[in-house]
Amino acid sequence: MLDVYIHLHIHSRTLNIILREKNSLKCYNIRSIKYDSNLYISMKLKAAAEIGINANHIRLPETATEDEVLQRIVAVNENPAVHGLIVQLPLDSINPMNTEKVTNAVAPEKDVDGLTSINAGKLSRGDLGDCFIPCTPNGCMELISQTGVSVMGKNAVVIGRSKIVGAPMHDLLLWNHATVTTCHSKTLDLAEQVADILVVGAGRAEMVKGEWVKEGAVVIDCGINHIPDSSKASGKRVVGDVHYPSAIERAGYITPVPGGVGPMTVAMLMKNTVESAKRFLQKYTPGKWNIEYTKKNPLESQPSDAEISCSCQSKPIGQLAREVGLFSEEVEPYGRSRAKIRLDALKRMEKQPDGKYVVVTGITSTPLGEGKCTTTLGLAQALGAHLNINTFACVQEPSPGSFFGARGIAVGGGYSQIIPLEEFAFGMISQVYILQALFDLLVPLKKGQRSVSPAQLNRLKKLGIEKSDPLTRTEIRRFVQLDIDPDTATDSGSLENEIMAILSLSSSEEEMQQRLAKIVVATNKSGDPVTTEDLDVSGPLAMLLKDALKPVLMQTVEGTPVFLHTSPLADIAQGSPSILADKLALKMVGSGGFVVTESGHGADIGLEKFFNIKCRYSGLRPDVVVIVATVRSLKMHGGAPPVRIYRHLFIMHSLEGCCHLKRQVENAQAFGLPVIVAVNKFSGDTEAELELVCGQARQAGAFDAVQCTNWSEGGAGALALAEAVQRAAKLPGQFSFLYDTQLRTVAQKMYGAKDIELSPKSKEKLALYTKQGFGNLPVCIAKTHLSLSNDPMLKGVPTNFMLPITDIKANVGAGFLCCLTESVSFILLYL
Repeated sequence: MLDVYIHLHIHSRTLNIILREKNSLKCYNIRSIKYDSNLYISMKLKAAAEIGINANHIRLPETATEDEVLQRIVAVNENPAVHGLIVQLPLDSINPMNTEKVTNAVAPEKDVDGLTSINAGKLSRGDLGDCFIPCTPNGCMELISQTGVSVMGKNAVVIGRSKIVGAPMHDLLLWNHATVTTCHSKTLDLAEQVADILVVGAGRAEMVKGEWVKEGAVVIDCGINHIPDSSKASGKRVVGDVHYPSAIERAGYITPVPGGVGPMTVAMLMKNTVESAKRFLQKYTPGKWNIEYTKKNPLESQPSDAEISCSCQSKPIGQLAREVGLFSEEVEPYGRSRAKIRLDALKRMEKQPDGKYVVVTGITSTPLGEGKCTTTLGLAQALGAHLNINTFACVQEPSPGSFFGARGIAVGGGYSQIIPLEEFAFGMISQVYILQALFDLLVPLKKGQRSVSPAQLNRLKKLGIEKSDPLTRTEIRRFVQLDIDPDTATDSGSLENEIMAILSLSSSEEEMQQRLAKIVVATNKSGDPVTTEDLDVSGPLAMLLKDALKPVLMQTVEGTPVFLHTSPLADIAQGSPSILADKLALKMVGSGGFVVTESGHGADIGLEKFFNIKCRYSGLRPDVVVIVATVRSLKMHGGAPPVRIYRHLFIMHSLEGCCHLKRQVENAQAFGLPVIVAVNKFSGDTEAELELVCGQARQAGAFDAVQCTNWSEGGAGALALAEAVQRAAKLPGQFSFLYDTQLRTVAQKMYGAKDIELSPKSKEKLALYTKQGFGNLPVCIAKTHLSLSNDPMLKGVPTNFMLPITDIKANVGAGFLCCLTESVSFILLYL
């Protein structure tokens, strides 16, 4: 067996006891024991237990590789519950081992053996208060001090030059003001060396004779050797490097072997562990990240999003992961600035308390959007970089359909965006995984080659693609996606969109596989659903999508951590970041932290689905709702002509549009949570208009309403919002769902519809799904996001309208019924 390491940690409640006892560490019951590795380890474990240190001994088999040993060391380095780590030498593996590399892999602040090059270098320079001193030399110094002999000004001789004993012993004596001579087996006239203090660690049995010792000298024997002795049952006995019988006649003080330096070495290991715990507790604030933020000084003339991204140097993703408490084994880097996080991290943190949960939504926006994602990131930056609170943002990946539209290619914008822009701008991470997974399922790799069937080759030729492998992303999309006429589409709808919704709503690999198995791809002649499990493809599909289930870690302009994960559409799906991203972030920020997540479109669409679908399946309960509004969007709802919405208009348009804001505040309040309105300020807005909107929001029942300038000022521009969120989060939550499974309830309470109107096709579908056992699934109404009604031209607060449901799609794997209105063309949603 290979003794890899002992890692030690100390409970804070026993720290004072240990500190009171540390002065008596020399008072061990010394007895003769066999000093092989296992017995030495046993001494350490016993000594640790006696003084309240929890010590663990972990063994690896002799077949362990160097990489395996290094991985174990890194895992302990990163564990804040462990304060000391030693590597037991020699490394008795059958595989090649670089002892220096393995030893130096131990974090210097946990190197309680004092053997890393960093600690050795500090000792050599005399930085005794900023390093760990190797335990044997440190024990020797303690033994010398117990004699009452002052080291200062004495002639000291060290025989031996090992890194563990001789070299550090020389440095310790030197920095304690002795005149030091280091000798070794090649030193001429070794017997002639005169020493007041003699420390021997040459590794040669009884090499130093009594006549070499100066009268009255202090002799410290660090040697452990075995010599033949027929009187012993083992046929041998333990002796030191000094011939004890003759040396004791001349020495003033001498340590025996066994029973001298060995126990004191163990005592110094305990002392170093206690000191490591003290240093850790001096710097450690429970529940607080040790994270570096980069506060920006915005330019007076605002650069483009791309220019801002290029001007910001992002932290290496490994550094950010460590800062927020992730271990290296939980992080899978993809380039310098993004990484996927393994789900093991959530399992490790499952008993940790959650932080506060804030969801950002908006009013019904103009086609250009009102800065909801920008406000999400700006709020996270304000809470994190400016108020020093553990904060995570969780946002969706940009969907391909809107990626190169008028809103630009950034996630967020200005000084509240995710960087570097190029890391995700052409990635669409989860969508790439889904398309690749579907392609791998259809055209599997066999011994490194694609197995392309004749029918698939024919399809490629029909598409004008004259090759089968490798294909570009565009070619894969064309091959996988059939672009079926919606009039002839099966009830399963878009497989790609449902898979994305499943990724977003799954809390584990097991749940994802269960959901994938429930996807309905057809109905048989008896009216029973045919699922992917029936076709025996759900298992392989789950295997191919395992990586897509891992949240992607990135950062904002100011260094605030962000999870960028999944992009389910907000009309035909729930339109919010994944449950896994939110759950992991809530554990990572801890009880005093905040997670700021987003929901798609306005409060009537995205927020309703966030609560009634996502929260229903996740079990998570938000603490605060933030609604983003702008003066220009309220002017639009007040009846201003579209061409003039973005110019300075009379304040009357804003006042008339506030009826829409009031309705959206009421929509959010229907779930029993405090609502804060964030008025995103644009350069053309007047102070009178902004104050009017804030006042109207408060009159509508909002907990508070504040102006935000996070696009142009970063986190500093959302400080007022962050402080309002902090206050609101202290209120007792009364969260409740809007409905059990009622379609009519959503239409009437969220949109203000008079009633719903089911088409004959919808009635037929609803009857079928009820028969199949799907009738009680939550509903997801797909309608325009440009109006509270199904008519995108109706602004403000439409009333007395009927909501026509033209079709219903069963997304059984995702767990909801998608109800299409006549305002939605399914072909446009089929990405």
